[in-house]
Amino acid sequence: MPKQDSPVSVFQPSDLLTPQQLAERLQVAPTWVYERSRTRKSGIAPLPVIKLGKLLRYHWPSVCEWLAANQKGAARRG
Repeated sequence: MPKQDSPVSVFQPSDLLTPQQLAERLQVAPTWVYERSRTRKSGIAPLPVIKLGKLLRYHWPSVCEWLAANQKGAARRG
């Protein structure tokens, strides 16, 4: 029987990061992660975040897409 594609993304446990883990991976301060996660009217979309109650988690592939999109935006403005 052929495998059907699911509309829901499959998350690998290693792809979900805490704010501290994301900061370490990006080599930035944790405050940078929190600041970029807030919705602002700066014209730049906030970091994609998953809220689990009071906890924040970041899906690494989504963060990579966000970084790529914002890198392109920065090149156009510069």
